[in-house]
Amino acid sequence: MMKIIGRLIAVVVSLIFLFSCGSFNSDIDYKDEMRKFVIEISEFARTADSEFIVIPQNGIELITIDGEETAETDEAYMDAIDGNGQEDLFYGYNADDESTAASERSYLQAFLNKSKAGGNVILVTDYCSTTANVDDSYLLNKNAGYISFAAEHRELDNIPGYPNPLHSENAETITSLDEIENFLYLINPENYSTKATFISAVTSTNYDLIIMDLFFTDGSQFTSAETAQLRMKANGGKRLVICYMSIGEAEDYRYYWNADWNIIKPDWIEKENPYWAGNYKVRYWDEDWKDIIYGNENSYTNSILDAGFDGVYLDIIDAFEYFE
Repeated sequence: MMKIIGRLIAVVVSLIFLFSCGSFNSDIDYKDEMRKFVIEISEFARTADSEFIVIPQNGIELITIDGEETAETDEAYMDAIDGNGQEDLFYGYNADDESTAASERSYLQAFLNKSKAGGNVILVTDYCSTTANVDDSYLLNKNAGYISFAAEHRELDNIPGYPNPLHSENAETITSLDEIENFLYLINPENYSTKATFISAVTSTNYDLIIMDLFFTDGSQFTSAETAQLRMKANGGKRLVICYMSIGEAEDYRYYWNADWNIIKPDWIEKENPYWAGNYKVRYWDEDWKDIIYGNENSYTNSILDAGFDGVYLDIIDAFEYFE
């Protein structure tokens, strides 16, 4: 009897370990599931607007069929996107205002250049604030054929005062991603007291593209009329306005967050990001999460379309690394 009880205890302990530590399905190709997710979002959005721009940030390995730099590009994925965003390429990989190691640069650029050769525009955000580092970042990116933004704050909450005039400033009217010479990444409007103040600050600049959030700090969405205002440059030209959306993490301050989840979370919500409070990794292949992001009139992507944005900037694409 004692031997039987002992065996039963061993089985129970094994099952507890399995479900607490090994809840990820080893049969799932996490890279491919994210690749499919991006393609599905693109197809949904472009059904409504054939010119809608899709730019995934980070997770650059998804451009190849198996995530290796020597492999062929995944053509379905490449067709679904218009560019790739990359953070920390030359500055910020380990710390802000710190040069990224040559080995990391080389690894990322092997993929970025493959994507660029396939017709995609590369948008780089380096995190640096000293004039010397900002100048170096813009020069390195220009030499590589990338469009870049030197962000003073990782919170992406301000419009840098340097350089002035801004890098590659122009009065052109921009109608497609491949026409841009610069961009502003400003997704956190907390330093602006009202929407009107935020809109005034942006329209006082001459950036060719702005990446911003769908929501202001009070939770209200930007309207299509406000998006049209934001499209105007100070010098009379027009810019593209792209909306930020995280698809690899759920954020507890978003409209879709259910208060009940603060007590018991759905199975598809994973651990909280230790670096960003209120952000939770999600099983992005789960249909409940996908229904929040796209596919219906109440979805996040549909709200972005209704607000008149020119495209979407998809974040936490590299969530596959967490599951792998």
